[in-house]
Amino acid sequence: MPPSPRRAESFCYDGYTIDPTRGEVHCTYSTGGYSFTERYVFGPEGDWSEPAVEAAVRILFLMAGVSYYKTRAAHVIDLGPTTTTAEERSFLRQYFVHGLGEFAFRNALELGDVAVVGLEKTEPLVPTYAPNALRPLIPFGGGIDSIVTVSALRQGASDPALCVVHPPDDRFAAIEEAVAVTGLPVVRIAREIDPLLRRSEKLGFLNGHVPITAVITAASLVAAVLNRRDAVVLSNEWSASAPTLERDGRAINHQWSKSAEFEEGFAHMVGASLGPQISVFSYLRSRSELWVAQQFAQLKEYHGVFWSCNRAFHQDPADRLGEWCGTCDKCCFIDLILSPFMKADDLGRIFGGREPLDNAQLEGRFVTLLGLAPEIRPFECVGDVGECRAAVELAATRPDRQGAVLLQSLRAAVGATPSSDFPGATELLSPIGSHSIPDRYAPPDLLVRAH
Repeated sequence: MPPSPRRAESFCYDGYTIDPTRGEVHCTYSTGGYSFTERYVFGPEGDWSEPAVEAAVRILFLMAGVSYYKTRAAHVIDLGPTTTTAEERSFLRQYFVHGLGEFAFRNALELGDVAVVGLEKTEPLVPTYAPNALRPLIPFGGGIDSIVTVSALRQGASDPALCVVHPPDDRFAAIEEAVAVTGLPVVRIAREIDPLLRRSEKLGFLNGHVPITAVITAASLVAAVLNRRDAVVLSNEWSASAPTLERDGRAINHQWSKSAEFEEGFAHMVGASLGPQISVFSYLRSRSELWVAQQFAQLKEYHGVFWSCNRAFHQDPADRLGEWCGTCDKCCFIDLILSPFMKADDLGRIFGGREPLDNAQLEGRFVTLLGLAPEIRPFECVGDVGECRAAVELAATRPDRQGAVLLQSLRAAVGATPSSDFPGATELLSPIGSHSIPDRYAPPDLLVRAH
């Protein structure tokens, strides 16, 4: 039997090293008697002498610690020799408490007592970073959101590039097929987690979901600065800010590191450290998943290569699935959100003849997505209840879906529980909420911001 997990007293940020010759960054942490090092390989290309590079690496170091903190969920996070401002420490505490909300819920932990302590950063900012304009770096995961962002940005940006993070000497086929279709240059980052994490069960570590999007965003920031780019452009839409559930008066959001709250705090930290000439923002922040699906439906060149099933992204290649599983919550949501805008036959081919909406055994998953069941909504990157209900209403009116037994049954169930709490399709297909897109990147309909 592995030892019972117990919270440690402290988690320590021991330090980071930069090797410009090899183009590597090593981040080291310790807790509960264990030391961990995470390695990033950016390659020797780029200007490693640029002062902003170390400023960006420092931010990556601060974000990446979360994967190792979770092993013992310490009461105190000690930033060690790394200096920070009071504002940064406040944001880091928010990052750990809210970014690990799902982890804490599943492990029956209370992280409200977490304290972040460290040396005060007193040196003034000298914003010397001067990037080349309209050269965005786009973290790319091969799903519909990042594909829509790429399609839009390549129209106005002078030199857009993709950023792909993957394990050393390994690539995810689910990303690479869509990468090839874009035809854009790719900046690659190899991320190697400490091997001790693979022994979590044996060593008695706590385990669970971490806000990995934050880590990828921070790594992309380093790559952007190395390449003198002026923006890291994310693909997180409006409903990513919606909580997955609320418990004891607290919101728990599986997608917190994709939320507007995280984006705002992270962008502020970047601005304070690197100056105002680099932007970090989501291009889709004021767009719904329904709008994203509508746009993606028009990008037919990607229909045969995109892949959003999470079973394609296991760290161990032996555990990866080489096709859509057609049964998980993510597969169900992608099928549902695209069904109003794509032919049933086309979606059937995408899912290899296993379209979720054709599988009556998956009714329970759809009912949960639609908020029609008492079960907790899935801890997945899926749209909110209103988006799912609007998709059902729109899809059920399509001529090629009139005989779709499961879909029509879901529509009837939605119609029997109408609610004014959710926006309708018209509202969801228009800009909704606020955004932080700088004017140089904003599409015309978003140049006047909604607040």
